[in-house]
Amino acid sequence: MRSIDLAAASGDQALAGYALVRRALVTLYRDDAEQTIALARRAQGGTLPPRIRGLAAQREAQGHALAGDRHACQRALERARTLLARQDDGSEEPVIGTMHLPDSVGMVTGWCLVDLGRPREASEELDRQLALVGQEAVRTQVRYGVRRALAYASAGEIDHACALTTPLLDGVAAVRSATVTTDLRRLARVLARHSDHPSVRQLGPRLGTLSRLSTF
Repeated sequence: MRSIDLAAASGDQALAGYALVRRALVTLYRDDAEQTIALARRAQGGTLPPRIRGLAAQREAQGHALAGDRHACQRALERARTLLARQDDGSEEPVIGTMHLPDSVGMVTGWCLVDLGRPREASEELDRQLALVGQEAVRTQVRYGVRRALAYASAGEIDHACALTTPLLDGVAAVRSATVTTDLRRLARVLARHSDHPSVRQLGPRLGTLSRLSTF
């Protein structure tokens, strides 16, 4: 990725590390668990700031969840929590990454539980985490809100999943995130199995349109 090369050439190792974390996000939504884990591990070098390594450990956890490796996922999440706790040590380094997650490890834990096939636990965790996020953080609400709806739908709570999805759709259209669109497509596929539900029939047309939008 060009951003990684430019950051490394400029001598900004922290930015180069964060670029790897971002690149691992691309491979994550392409369902490439192996590359996601590999890139995230490259961004956990001991010379990088704890926050970068913590964000990379979170991304590694997402890769392990995609691969179905619960124990490796949990270890990466524990490592992430330890590293991210060290960012509050009074350091004056600039904060890289989202500022809208009061407990980013908790939120990523909920995210991972979906891929690990534990949707009910995922929905409960994402409920807790999204309650802590302000309504002004639209991108965060949409990104993890769609993930929560997917968790509920996967757990068989179809009407509740639709109720959660409906108020997110304007934000989905505004954000135009590849990550969100990937989960929206997954949600549409799950809901399509329950086309007899009135809530699914009502939501279906707009959900289908938004899930087909190109984000690239």
